[in-house]
Amino acid sequence: MLKVGLTGGIASGKSVVGEMLVALGAHLVQADRIAHQLMLPGQPVYNEVVRHFGGAILNPDLSINRAKLAEAAFGSDSSSDGKAPGPNSTLPSRIQELNRIVHPAVIRSQNEWMEEIGRQNPQAIAVVEAALIIEAGAAETFDRLIVVTCSDEQRIARFAARHKLDLDAARKEVERRMAAQLPEAEKVKAADYVIDNSGTLEQTREQVRRVWQELGAEAAAKS
Repeated sequence: MLKVGLTGGIASGKSVVGEMLVALGAHLVQADRIAHQLMLPGQPVYNEVVRHFGGAILNPDLSINRAKLAEAAFGSDSSSDGKAPGPNSTLPSRIQELNRIVHPAVIRSQNEWMEEIGRQNPQAIAVVEAALIIEAGAAETFDRLIVVTCSDEQRIARFAARHKLDLDAARKEVERRMAAQLPEAEKVKAADYVIDNSGTLEQTREQVRRVWQELGAEAAAKS
């Protein structure tokens, strides 16, 4: 089995590339979905997150409000209504604190998932889509690393559309979140494959096809 990490900066198009890989035959899991499951009420990660960040991040049904958690973790210098932040709304980032709680559990879960895929099909290509593969120290877990890139303006426009923000608010939020990640240039240096998602979907799809052919050949040789 071939283990592949799929990463890139915020709103670069990782999920789009992941969907294209699945269409070609890859098995894929999203680290964000794993984290979501681990933060359901009753889970140990949920308990730790609430202990560290308090009840203010909870919905009335005691589930974690992810927008409130993001605000608490990244610092609250943006608002959810698409308007510019107020002058006294800045709080220090606690993202490293959150990552220390969540990352180890997510990495264990995704490794268990890859092992199960390998047991089911030794020739499989198992892809983990995660924003912070390198930052979390998980890059060595994978045989190959794919990094998805795009232009800064595209990133901001996509983030604005996804979260229904104006461009100024989206720019501030993207810059804040990107500050918690390695610069894109550093991720590119660590990559085995770079997919430029700044063009058309068909251009991205063609790059994905070429990468898939190489991954398939390697997976077959490895098995």
